[in-house]
Amino acid sequence: MTVSPAPSRSVDEFEDEHVSASACPACIAAPSAEQMAKSGDIRGARIMLSLPTAHCAVCITDVERELMKQPGVKSARVNLTLKRASVDAESDVEAANLISALDRIGYEAHELDPGMLSATEADKRGRDLLMRIGVAGFAMMNIMMLSVAVWSGAEDTTRDLFHWISAAIAIPTTIFAAQPFFANAWAALRGGRLGMDVPISLAILLALGISLFETMHSGSHAYFEAATMLTFFLLVGRYLDYRTRAVARSAAEELAALEVPRATVLREGAEVVVPVGELVPGDLIRVRPGGRIPADGEVIEGHSESDRSVLTGESLPVQVAPGMVLSAGEVNLTGPLTIRVTAAGKDSSLHRMADLVAMAESAKTKYTSLAERAARLYAPIVHLLSFAAFCSWAWITGGDFRLAVNISAAVLIITCPCALGLAVPAVVTAASGKLFRKGLLIKDGTALERLAEVDTVVFDKTGTLTMGAPRPQNLSALSAEALSVAMALAEGSAHPLARALHDVALGQGAAPAILEDLREVPGYGVEGRWQGQTVRLGRANWIGAEDGATTATHLRIGNGAPIAITFADSLRPGAEDAVAGLKAQGKQVWLVSGDVEGAVSELAARLGIENYRSGALPLEKAQLVNDLTHEGHRVLMVGDGLNDTAALAAAHVSVSPASALDAARTASDIVLLGKELAPVADAASIAVRARRRIKENFGISIVYNIIAVPLALVGLATPLMAALAMSASSITVSLNSLRLR
Repeated sequence: MTVSPAPSRSVDEFEDEHVSASACPACIAAPSAEQMAKSGDIRGARIMLSLPTAHCAVCITDVERELMKQPGVKSARVNLTLKRASVDAESDVEAANLISALDRIGYEAHELDPGMLSATEADKRGRDLLMRIGVAGFAMMNIMMLSVAVWSGAEDTTRDLFHWISAAIAIPTTIFAAQPFFANAWAALRGGRLGMDVPISLAILLALGISLFETMHSGSHAYFEAATMLTFFLLVGRYLDYRTRAVARSAAEELAALEVPRATVLREGAEVVVPVGELVPGDLIRVRPGGRIPADGEVIEGHSESDRSVLTGESLPVQVAPGMVLSAGEVNLTGPLTIRVTAAGKDSSLHRMADLVAMAESAKTKYTSLAERAARLYAPIVHLLSFAAFCSWAWITGGDFRLAVNISAAVLIITCPCALGLAVPAVVTAASGKLFRKGLLIKDGTALERLAEVDTVVFDKTGTLTMGAPRPQNLSALSAEALSVAMALAEGSAHPLARALHDVALGQGAAPAILEDLREVPGYGVEGRWQGQTVRLGRANWIGAEDGATTATHLRIGNGAPIAITFADSLRPGAEDAVAGLKAQGKQVWLVSGDVEGAVSELAARLGIENYRSGALPLEKAQLVNDLTHEGHRVLMVGDGLNDTAALAAAHVSVSPASALDAARTASDIVLLGKELAPVADAASIAVRARRRIKENFGISIVYNIIAVPLALVGLATPLMAALAMSASSITVSLNSLRLR
C-alpha cells in the first residue's frame, strides 16, 4: 500500500546520540552519598568493592588475604555469588588503596556505594531472617527433646515440669523469632487493614495460647514444639521467597548500584576526594582509567573510551574526546579524563533513570489491581472461614477445642494469599530487569501490559529505522552565496537535514549569511529575509521544487530556481532484525515517513515492509495510527521526531530512541537506550511472555487454594503442613516469574 502526498522530508528531530534522560521526571530520592555526608563519616567504616573477575574459591582466599594485609583493615569478606567484597576498616582507609592492592595481584575492583545495594552481606533483612530462623530452629529441637519424654509416657508432675520448661523456651523464642509477622500484622491492624501476616500471627498465637492453657490446667497435651516449628517453617519460607525474588533484582536497583559514593574534584590545582552529594554544576572532576563516571558532565580534557553497556545494553565502547557529554554510571576505560559537572546526585541522568524505572515497576496495572482486589476480599474471608471451621469442629467433636483450634489455625495459614500478592510484581520486576539489560527503559508501568496486546507496529523512517545522521552529497555544486544563505537558514532548525547541512558547511569554512525575520514552519521548513528577498529551505512542495527520487531538502532565494540539496543516510543497526522479528511474531508492520516516495519505497523493499506511506505530515502520521486503531488494531508506534509526537501519543504503546527529541521521549512509554533497534522485537516477545507468566501465576494461586482450603477445612492439614504448603505456593510463583530471565 503506497500513498504519496506531496513529497518531502520527515521533520524528525533529535538532540544527539548520547544517552540522555532529560525527559525523565525529577528524581525524588536523595543520593546515598548525601546521607553518608550527613552522617559525618565521609569515608565510612565499611567499603564495598565489586570484583567482576572473581570466579572461584581461590579468588576468595586471594582477595581476602590481600585485603587483610592492608593497614587499617579490620575484616574482609568476599561474596562470590554477588562478586563483591565487604571491607570493615578504620575511617582513614580509602577504597582507592584497596583497589590498587587488588590490582597488583591481578584482580579488577571497583568501589560500590553500600547504601544503594539491597542484596549484599550488609543486607539487614536477609541477615535478620537468618538469625531468627537459627533461634527458632535451636529452640524447636530443644522443645522436641522434651516432648519425646512426654510422648514416651511421662505423667503428672514430670509431664507438667517438661511442659513448663517447654513454655519457658517457646514463649520468648516465638515472640522474638515471629516478630516480622507480628510487626507487619500490628502495622496492618493499626492502619485498619487485614494484611497477609494477620492470619499467620493469629495462628502462631493460637498454637501458643492453647499450649499454655493446657499447661496451666495440667493437660496431657501441649503444642509448644508445634508453635516453634510453625514459626521456623514460616520463616524458612519467607527467607526462601525473599532470596528467590532477590535473584530477579530490579532494573532500578541495578541502576542505583552504579553510583559511586565519592569523586575526585580539582580545586586550586589539587585533587580532593569529596562525596558525590557535594558536587555542584561547574565542578571539575578527574576520572582515571577503570573508574566509573560519578556525575553527568562535559569532557574538558583527555581522550579515552567509555563503556556504556550497563546503561544502553551495547557492548562496544564509545570514543571519548573533549566536548563530549558523559553520563553518571559509565566506565572510563583507557585514559584519564577531566570533566565539568553538569548534573550530580539526584539530578544526574542515572538517578532520574533509576527513579523512573522504580516508579514504572511499582505502577498499578490491570492485573495488579485485580490481585489487590482479590487480596482485599480474601483477608476477611480467611478469618470468617477460620472462625466457621472452629465453631463447626467444636460442635462436631462435642467440645474438643484443641482439635478445633488446630484446624482453625491451619485454615488461617493455608489460605494466606501471599502467592496471589506475588503474581504480578514478581513478573514485572523480572521483565523490566530483562528489558533494561537489553537496552530498553520502561517509563510507564502499564506499558508492558499494553505492549503484550500489540498486533501492529508503525515505524518512522529518519532517526528510527535509519540513524538520522544524513550527510549532504552535493554542497560543492552550490555557489558561495547560496551556501551561506542555506547555512544561515539551517541554523534556525533542529531538523536532522538542516543540522547536517550546517555542520558540513561549517567544516568547509563557510560563514552564514545575515538574515532577518528567521522563523521555522513546522512540517515544512525555515524561511527568512536576505537582502530584501524571501529565502526558504525545506520541503519540495513548499519551495515550489520538482519531486525527486532521493532524500533532499530544497533552497530557494527570492524568485530564483529551487536548488536541491541531496542527502544519504545509513540504516540503524538491528533494523532488519527488528522488522523480521516482529513479522515472525505475526505482527503487521508499517513504515510512515515525510520523505520522498523513492527513498521510502526503497527502504521498505530493503526491510521487507509491504505497507508504507511517504510524504506524511505530522497530523497524517497521527491519523494513520488512529485509523488503524479504529479498525481494531493495537498499535505500537516507534518514532523519534517532533512530527512523531502526536502519533506516539495516539498509539496504544510507543517507543522512542534515546537520541530522540525531548518531546518525543516525553510522549513515549519506552525509551530505547542504545543504537540497536533489535530490542524492540525482543520487547514485544518478552511482554507476551510476561503476560503469560502473570496468568500462570494467577492459575497457580487459584488451583492451590481450590485444593488446599478444603483439605484444611476437613482437618486433613495440620498447621505445619499448612505452613509448608503456603510457603511452597509463594516460592513456586516466584520461580515461575524467574523463567523470564
